[in-house]
Amino acid sequence: MSGSPSLRNRINSTVRDIPRSGIRDFFDIVSTMKDVISLGIGEPDFDTPEPVKAAAEAAIRAGFTKYTPSSGINELRQAVIDKLQSEQGLRYEISQILISCGAKHSLYNLAEALLEAGDEVIIPTPYWVSYADQTLLNDATPVLLPTREEQDYAIDPDELQRRVTAKTKAIIVNSPCNPTGATYDRKTLEAIATIALRHKILIISDEIYEKVLYDGARHLSIATLSPEMAAQTVIVNGVSKAYAMTGWRIGYAAGPKDLLTAMANIQSQSTSNACSISQNDFAMSSRTDWCWLRRRPKVLRCSARRHICSSARCAQPIRRMQ
Repeated sequence: MSGSPSLRNRINSTVRDIPRSGIRDFFDIVSTMKDVISLGIGEPDFDTPEPVKAAAEAAIRAGFTKYTPSSGINELRQAVIDKLQSEQGLRYEISQILISCGAKHSLYNLAEALLEAGDEVIIPTPYWVSYADQTLLNDATPVLLPTREEQDYAIDPDELQRRVTAKTKAIIVNSPCNPTGATYDRKTLEAIATIALRHKILIISDEIYEKVLYDGARHLSIATLSPEMAAQTVIVNGVSKAYAMTGWRIGYAAGPKDLLTAMANIQSQSTSNACSISQNDFAMSSRTDWCWLRRRPKVLRCSARRHICSSARCAQPIRRMQ
């Protein structure tokens, strides 16, 4: 019955051709094996901090278990505003912030709100597995931009320019990058911004790994380069990597009001609000100067990874941002 040809033919043709996430398949296989270190999924090697767990228990006992506004509680949206202003000097209003069920959900809301048939999205490669499929699911075309190991996986502005067409709707900038570990210095980001502003292309800045940096490197968001660039950028981030809260499913997007309103409308008709308890915890954790965040173990111990992957060159997210 499940394999009925007649029913399969009724499935949306675009969805029918999209494979299940390969990284989730890999995760499922490894989860059944003992004494195996998985390098496939972006899981921090430390647990959710005890103060966050305690706050979740308190929220449950206080009855913070009901629906919230579909775009997120205002306390959390304001905490995101405060974070972006204090750490990156960016200013947003509440209407420009959307809380979703993880950064992946934020990216999908954005793709659905932004893309339509005939649009193109430029994606530097190697890339995180869902960028291209989320583009395809929304009837647009992923345009791949190769980067090279010998160039530290940096984006070549000339190669980027050659891929821009009248159909280009967005460029994805993922820095620090999953899976390469590459970070983009100011010069590279300025070159990308120049192209984006010239052609009025939206920048999708995936900053989920902003805290996974080594040797004193600092994160630089492309949105900070100028007010014009900020107005043409959607920042996507969340709690998974920095706070070891991958299962709590909280992500956020910050960007132009009209686009964020469209994303919020989509979310209101699909998932509605993110988990109330997780929202409460992130609002609390994002306002706290966590000493554990500065002392936390490295998310990927590169020396161990090099030992395990002795035949591979393992890049660290370092120095290029300085």
